[in-house]
Amino acid sequence: MAPLVPLPQDLIPFLDRYLPRKDNDDFFVTLTYAQSLDSRISKGKGIQTIISHPETKTMTHYIRSHHDAILVGINTVLADDPGLNCRYCDHDIRPIIIDPSFKLRTIFQRSKLHENCVNGVGLAPLVVIDRHSLVEGHGIDTLVLDVDPKTGKFSWLDIFKALREKGIRSVMVEGGATVINSLLRRGEDGLFVVNSLIVTVAPIYLGSGGVEVSPREGLAVEDVSWWRGKRDVVCCGRLTSEAGRLAADEQGGEVSC
Repeated sequence: MAPLVPLPQDLIPFLDRYLPRKDNDDFFVTLTYAQSLDSRISKGKGIQTIISHPETKTMTHYIRSHHDAILVGINTVLADDPGLNCRYCDHDIRPIIIDPSFKLRTIFQRSKLHENCVNGVGLAPLVVIDRHSLVEGHGIDTLVLDVDPKTGKFSWLDIFKALREKGIRSVMVEGGATVINSLLRRGEDGLFVVNSLIVTVAPIYLGSGGVEVSPREGLAVEDVSWWRGKRDVVCCGRLTSEAGRLAADEQGGEVSC
């Protein structure tokens, strides 16, 4: 694995107000991902795609160093085999995998997640599974929740409440598209569960066959700041609805991978 390049020092003050604060005990969710100019996060379903420049890759690990946990869906694990650790400042971050049908158990022993755990460079994952997928003797730490019987989806509020009960106070969500798009939707109360949004945009097009990030409804981003690197740009902001124009979606705030 290639070493990280030095972090551009002007990224530290730029990111500061979009990251969880140590003096605040409130639960904090950061949604962050890298995309192309045409809003794609990969060339196609199941295709591992490098988008970020090395300096924004380092930025990702810097952001990880400010969170207790990093969350992705099982499809991202199956496609990319990510390590989901932090290589900035030797910070321990807990991988959280949204995996209702518990597919991870079939590939965990040959995954980078397992390799990092064995080598002491990453924490063991916590896998969010449906109660009906519980299997004894799997050797993987699980968080068992109920899915909505009508939709087959977990509630984000249920997930984050359960994580908080386990002592986790901040979560960095990285993907994939199903997870990201579900968090770009408001819950039944019309509110978002995401506290901050950090998006890296690379000057590339991945094409119409790529996996797209695009919310089902329009939404606005406020409190916006931009950073320009050697190649990529980074947009930070907070999600807000356009007052009086967007109605709350009854199915918002749920995720199924």
